[in-house]
Amino acid sequence: MIGSHHGRSRPPPRKFKLVPEAISTGDGEGGTVFRVGPIIGTGSFGEIYHGTDAETKEEVAIKLESLRARFPQLIYEAKVYRKLQGQAGIPNVRWFGVEGDYSALVMDLLGPNLQELFESCDAKLSLKTVLMLADQMIDRIECLHTNSFVHKDIKPQNFLMGRGKSANLVHLIDFGIARKYMETSKHGKQHIPYRENMMGLQGTPRYASINNHLGIEQSRRDDLESVGYMLLYFLRGSLPWQDADAGNHRETHDMIKDMKIATSPEELCRGHPAEFASYLIYCRSLGFEDEPDYAYLRKLFKDLFVQQGFEYDYVYDWMVPRHYYKDDYRY
Repeated sequence: MIGSHHGRSRPPPRKFKLVPEAISTGDGEGGTVFRVGPIIGTGSFGEIYHGTDAETKEEVAIKLESLRARFPQLIYEAKVYRKLQGQAGIPNVRWFGVEGDYSALVMDLLGPNLQELFESCDAKLSLKTVLMLADQMIDRIECLHTNSFVHKDIKPQNFLMGRGKSANLVHLIDFGIARKYMETSKHGKQHIPYRENMMGLQGTPRYASINNHLGIEQSRRDDLESVGYMLLYFLRGSLPWQDADAGNHRETHDMIKDMKIATSPEELCRGHPAEFASYLIYCRSLGFEDEPDYAYLRKLFKDLFVQQGFEYDYVYDWMVPRHYYKDDYRY
């Protein structure tokens, strides 16, 4: 995460005394110095620190990864961010380079992640808030896919609200395990080949697609299926498999997989608008190389939004006192 909020648990103390006290982006004049503050989170690789521009006092997020890391990822993640620069809901990269024994990525500091906000709303979000989030999350995923990448770890912790002028905007972060699904060859762009028996589940089991559980290479359909589970998690307050525990990772993953396969979209969405079941059914029907119809998925939720008489005013549950937004479904 690149957020300014820590959630419920206190961040761990710094693990290394060698973490630089400042990041300098250039020699002599013309460079910027960013002071490294306390740790505010961890990504799929590396740790994120609160930072401050020494001259302007502007706050930033600084992601650090040891140069001795067994599987360096930050240089790759920085390239993904660079490719996505300027897109709505993608944090701005200020600088990437080496400082001391660390690779450093300096970026915009964002607000709290959706898991933290969900918990602050007593672990349940209203239909209106979920639909406003869905619209933006599908946008972010489409933007990523348009640039030939799949995220592979879609979860509430990787969607953050902005700060200041962008406080109402959903941002997508953490591209540590994102991968290209389109490869450039002498014949032009080609989709990566279908593969089975992938080693281990990639991403977060709670939101992983069924195909991911089955060891099938991930493609565009998997990111969108994961969004579906997230939306239902927000709406229901929990998912049937989230407390599964078989004593070890592999057996727990198998238990979650079996529960996902056994729970139909209709059953998962019982008591909630049918559009959420339609969304999941569509995502699961996609072939490995299929290009999803993002506009269809957005329209599914936009039509429901209009039917409910909601106003797209960016007033989310966490912005108003609890008693203001008792849900009133009309469907």
